[in-house]
Amino acid sequence: MELPQQRVFVAGHNGMVGSAIVRALERHDATNILTADRSELDLTDQMAVQRYVASERPDVIIIAAAKVGGIHANNTYPAEFIHENLLIESHLIHAAHQNGCKRLLFLGSSCIYPRMAEQPMRESALLSGYLEATNEPYAIAKIAGIKLCESYNRQYGTDFRSLMPTNLYGIGDNFHSEDSHVIPALMRRFHNAKCGNSASVAVWGTGSVRREFLNVDDLAEACLHVLGLPRKEIERVTEPMVSHLNVGTGVDVSIGELADTMRRVVGYTGEMEFDASKPDGTPRKLLDVSKLQSLGWQSRVPLEEGLRATYAWYLEHQDQVRH
Repeated sequence: MELPQQRVFVAGHNGMVGSAIVRALERHDATNILTADRSELDLTDQMAVQRYVASERPDVIIIAAAKVGGIHANNTYPAEFIHENLLIESHLIHAAHQNGCKRLLFLGSSCIYPRMAEQPMRESALLSGYLEATNEPYAIAKIAGIKLCESYNRQYGTDFRSLMPTNLYGIGDNFHSEDSHVIPALMRRFHNAKCGNSASVAVWGTGSVRREFLNVDDLAEACLHVLGLPRKEIERVTEPMVSHLNVGTGVDVSIGELADTMRRVVGYTGEMEFDASKPDGTPRKLLDVSKLQSLGWQSRVPLEEGLRATYAWYLEHQDQVRH
């Protein structure tokens, strides 16, 4: 499938992931990119989604739309996280099937895996144990999306694929003080501390847990790579009932190491204070990315390089990002 000649609907194009996918499509000379913001299309409205897909007839649908947030947001709004994500994915996947969409890509999250899954986490670890309690509703919604794609493929012979990225960061991230993820949260805190000449910066948790981070533009390239592969290539590396693929760097760092790198990137010279009263979350989250690598893709953006590019973007767009 030659993506530049296809009509590609990017659901969630205004978000960090969706906007990165649009940039990647444009780099690859795609000319039929379909987008619709919330004022044009409410993805939680089944009839509206059905009408849109029936009218636009996309060849490819990429589901980058989702309600996302960090530990605080997941703990505070669990009902919204499971409800909205279930609606978005089920409406789009069903509409894709009903309207003969040739290919669909569903984007999930590495939080689908059990809290104590063997590291690095293989795709086969799905549903093998208990989830991390702090984001269980969101994880269950994403697992449902994987199973929706698997079920439509099995029953109707559709070509719906799923990618599970590790923790993402980059241009267009959410820097809000209450519902941002760890990288934008730390970047904002260190920047504010530098500007305010603060003596120290608080870092949530003990700093000992380990996380893997992927630049969002790397993820976008992975999406197009997977969409461009013949179905038989995907089936070559996946297993029965385990159709999704992990996307990551294959390298993790402790939150303490991340914070120290962030301090260097921002240019903050004060101290870091780890607040052990705040939740750490899952002890470690590292993906086994060998299957995707065997299909010819691997990440290219080193963490510090990606953080510097993200900070440069943040400095240029402070008046536009959510704080």
